[in-house]
This record gives sequence, C-alpha cells and structure tokens, in this order.
Amino acid sequence: MDSTTLAIEGELTIYRAAELRETLLAALAAAPDGDLTLDLSAVTEFDSAGVQLLMAAKKSAEARSRALRLVRHSPSVLDGFQVLDLAGHFGDPLTPPPSH
Repeated sequence: MDSTTLAIEGELTIYRAAELRETLLAALAAAPDGDLTLDLSAVTEFDSAGVQLLMAAKKSAEARSRALRLVRHSPSVLDGFQVLDLAGHFGDPLTPPPSH
C-alpha cells in the first residue's frame, strides 16, 4: 500500500480543530488505496482537542481499513502524550524530529 504524508504545522488545539478535522478527512479520502502518515514535527501547541482530533482520525482511518501513523512528534506533542500516557493508544513509536 502507498502512504500519503500530511504535515501539520502550528497549533493542534481547539482553535484549529474544525479546520484540521476537515483537512484530515480530506487527506484520508484522497488516499483511498493507502495509509496516512501525520508528520507532527511542526506542531507548536497541543491540547486535549488535538488529542481528540488524532483519536478521531485514527478511528476514521480504521473504519476505512487504513492505517494512521504519527511520526516526528514535536516537543509539544511528546509532552502531551507523556502527560496523558497516550503513546500506547496510537501504537506508533515516539519519534521526535531531528534536532538542528
């Protein structure tokens, strides 16, 4: 299967949840024969709405028999996952972006 990569930049928060929800659903629909990889390296803020959005995206991908992979977790995402103990929920290794 092919994989489409979508980079999320800026806030992954309640302020952008509706916009990002549409973006994620469109990305899933645009890759009907493949999986979706989310590059989270440029996420600057991450809150519970961002967590809910990622959980909903994972559920939508699974409903389509696709995989949703999270890669290059920014420090904000890593902190949120650690505080909420979510790494196991998504099943992806926590992979911070390379430092510059």
